Amino acid sequence: MIVIKEAIIVEGRYDRIKLGGLFDTAIIETGGFRIFKDEEKKNVIKRLAQKRGIIILTDSDGAGFVIRNHIKKIIGNTTNIKQAFIPDIQGKEKRKTHPSKEGTLGVEGMTDDIIIHAVLSSGATVLGNEQDSKKTGGITKLDFYNAGLTGRDGSEQMRKKLLHALGFPKYMTTNTLLGAVNMIYSRDEFFDELERIFSDTSEETNDEQQVSNKKIKKNKA
Repeated sequence: MIVIKEAIIVEGRYDRIKLGGLFDTAIIETGGFRIFKDEEKKNVIKRLAQKRGIIILTDSDGAGFVIRNHIKKIIGNTTNIKQAFIPDIQGKEKRKTHPSKEGTLGVEGMTDDIIIHAVLSSGATVLGNEQDSKKTGGITKLDFYNAGLTGRDGSEQMRKKLLHALGFPKYMTTNTLLGAVNMIYSRDEFFDELERIFSDTSEETNDEQQVSNKKIKKNKA
């Protein structure tokens, strides 16, 4: 499996499964055109682009390019975006009864070699080993609780402050937030970020917040 720095953005579930067997990185599916109305996913993709960069790998048909261009519009700063393209190959995926509208194979129908070539040709940053990769994930619901983000007086206010600091919508659910930070941060990086965001211990900071600040530092250690 190839370890790369950038997250890969694909259209559907089968694309994600295909890429997940080839690359060790965060892989996000747009759900096709659902990305146009999914504000939570838009914000996650935007944050991933800022933190580690993204590679867009959509189908080579017209719909794929519409989705690709929409993602570029979401991010804005094109320096954080790399483009991976698959060739126009006529055919039909085995699981489908009928071919696509344009009669070409999508990402899931490509061979492993074609996909690997497409991603690496985009300029993907290949990481040499696990230490270099700084793997994301490992953040649990218990970590959220211990940090004061759930189950405590003031937890809702803390989550809102965290959501605002990370550029996520204020109505993002706790479970969605947990999934998002696991794609973006390692456990140590997450607690570093919490410590930075909640480092204010001024007089306006209540006792509950100060207790949470101490727990954030303890869990980080």
